[in-house]
Amino acid sequence: MAVAETWEVAKRAIEAYTGLSPVTFFTVLAVAAALYYVVTGFLAPPHPPPPPQTREAEPLLPPVQLGEVTEEELQAYDGSDREKPLLMAIKGQIYDVTQSRMFYGPGGPYALFAGKDASRALAKMSFEPADLTGDISGLGPFELEALQDWEYKFMSKYVKVGTVKKTVPVTEGPDGNNSEIREKSMQTAEETTTEVEHIADRKEGCTSGAGEEAEQKEEVKEKAQGEAEHGA
Repeated sequence: MAVAETWEVAKRAIEAYTGLSPVTFFTVLAVAAALYYVVTGFLAPPHPPPPPQTREAEPLLPPVQLGEVTEEELQAYDGSDREKPLLMAIKGQIYDVTQSRMFYGPGGPYALFAGKDASRALAKMSFEPADLTGDISGLGPFELEALQDWEYKFMSKYVKVGTVKKTVPVTEGPDGNNSEIREKSMQTAEETTTEVEHIADRKEGCTSGAGEEAEQKEEVKEKAQGEAEHGA
C-alpha cells in the first residue's frame, strides 16, 4: 500500500510541476542522461599515452689507457663516434667521462668540453671557444680554486686514461722556415764550434808544453855530456 500511495503522489507531482505524464517524463530524463554522457565523452581530455618503454642502457666500454696524446688526437674522442670512449682533460690529465654522456656527449650542456683540455673554460665557467684550452696563465685565485674543485671531482669520479702532450709554440720566419728551430740549431752549432776550438787550444797547449820540456831535457843532456868529455 505504501509503495502504491508513493507512486500516486509522484505521478501527481510530475504532472503538476512538468505538465508531462510520468512515462513521458522518464523518457525525457533517460534521453537527457544519454546526451550528457555522449557530450562529456567528446569533450573529455584524451587518455594519456602509455609510458614509453625504457630502453636498456648501453653497456659502458671499459676505460682504455691512451698514454700521452696530442690535442689533435684527443679531439677524436669528443663523442661523435659512439664506438670510442668520451674523453676530456683538465690540467693536462685526460679522463674517461663516458658514463656522463648525457652531460658531455653531443647535445649535452657541456658537450663543448669533450675531446679537449677545457681547464681555462672550467675555471672561468666560460663557453667561449677561445677559453677551450689548457692554458691557465693569467687566471685569478678564485678561478684557480674553481678549477681545483673541478679537478678533485674528476679525480674522484672518473678514470684517468692519459695525459696531453705539451707542444712548444713556434713561429715561422720570413723565408717560411721555422725561426725557432733555426735559431736553436745555429746556437747549438755555435756552441759546438766553440767547444771544439777550446779542445783544440788545450791540445795545442799541451803539445807545445811537451815540446819545450823535451828541448830542455835535450839541452841538459848535451851539457852533461860536454862536461864529461872535458873532464876526461
